[in-house]
Amino acid sequence: MRLQDNQDLQLSNQLVSSLMEEIAHVQSFKGKWALIRTKLTDLPTHLKDLSDFPNFSTNPLSLELVRSIYQTLTDALSLARNCGHANLSAGKLRTQSDIDAVATKLHQHIQDCDLLLKSGVLQDAAPVSSVTVSSKRETVRVEARNLITRLQIGNPESKSTAIDSFLGLLQEDDKNVLIAVAQGVVPVLVRLLDSSCLDMKEKAVSAISRVSMVDSIKHVLLGEGVLLLNHLLRVIESGSGFAKERACISLQALSFSKENAIAIGSRGGISSLLEICHAGTPASQAVAAGVLRNLAKFPEIKQNFIEENAVPVLIELSSSGTAMAQENSIGCLANLVSADDQALKLLIAREGGIECLKDYWDAAPSVRSLEDAVRLLTNMASSRPIAEALVSEGFIPRLVVVLSCEVSAVRIAAARAVYELAFCNRKRKELGESGCIPPLVKMLEAKAVEEKETAAKVPVLTCRNLLRWRLKGLRSFLKV
Repeated sequence: MRLQDNQDLQLSNQLVSSLMEEIAHVQSFKGKWALIRTKLTDLPTHLKDLSDFPNFSTNPLSLELVRSIYQTLTDALSLARNCGHANLSAGKLRTQSDIDAVATKLHQHIQDCDLLLKSGVLQDAAPVSSVTVSSKRETVRVEARNLITRLQIGNPESKSTAIDSFLGLLQEDDKNVLIAVAQGVVPVLVRLLDSSCLDMKEKAVSAISRVSMVDSIKHVLLGEGVLLLNHLLRVIESGSGFAKERACISLQALSFSKENAIAIGSRGGISSLLEICHAGTPASQAVAAGVLRNLAKFPEIKQNFIEENAVPVLIELSSSGTAMAQENSIGCLANLVSADDQALKLLIAREGGIECLKDYWDAAPSVRSLEDAVRLLTNMASSRPIAEALVSEGFIPRLVVVLSCEVSAVRIAAARAVYELAFCNRKRKELGESGCIPPLVKMLEAKAVEEKETAAKVPVLTCRNLLRWRLKGLRSFLKV
């Protein structure tokens, strides 16, 4: 231990004894000083327990804590001497405020001592360079535990440095995230969301969003319940653009739960998310639409979407947003009309949803990205007037193309769309002649049971149409 640090520890113990003696002679605020005296009783024991660790003299956290305790005790002793006189030189109100501040600091010091003793960081050896996987994992574990402890004790500058280092650690590797979560970082980050420092709060949101990206540990965030949700909802309502984006990433992981979805809907979350979709950054729009897409799956909160006039915002985003924003907004609309809500389907059609769907379909970057578009088409087609409009807009040829694609999920969705359109009897013949029968027959021979069953339900696969298709093939064969 360096000489100065050793002196701080010794002087702190001496100051505790001097302060206890001085408190016995105070003339003012005796009740407050009695509470401080109670707090001082356990402090020497904590200091001795800390100094007993071999790494105490080299650990920056323990040394910083001892210096802070020394400074607080020095201020308390001066204040106690001032209260030993009937006339308070600093005035009654100022003195009372100073005593309260000292009491608060001492309470925090004792909590920090307990935390440092229980954290285990004073038992960790200094990281050693090594090439083995186990030693690298241990090095990360030691670093994570040290940073997590630093996030909870020390001055604001120290905590700010710790959160920066911690974010760097999380970004390196998903395994680092797993190790940090195992060391108990999530509750610490949630508490930091209460910080009065905006920068610290937003960095905590960023760290939580990083945790939410690792599927195997999302349940740890779910375990934080409504407390975490409330913090994140406050961020998407009034945070910076970057913070809103990070908060939406976290909410995407949390909004798969029905309980959380209802909580988000009941706390004004849909309004805030729609505002981001309308005026947020391109990146934040995409993830906000992703959260809305998850929420729209739950019938219990669909009324919230209607009340917040969500349809025009979603249709606008599906036309003007990034590729991911467009896909998520189309997916959200598909989820909203999954039930037999004719009024909502007609509203989407009136707001330009069919034209928007056609534009998105034609500009889709890949067949796989069409799954939500085909689902929206399917759900809309269950309304007979809309089915007529969809056929008129040329969606049958588009379906024929995706019925033959390589993505099973898209083929199944397309077959369901044909099923809905085929119930419009006037268009059944047109469907049968459009070229959809060959790919549907091919689907009957697929390995996946769901694909076979979906294709078999399509009304255009009647005996007459199948026979006509087989005879057409036979005639082509005979001509050859």
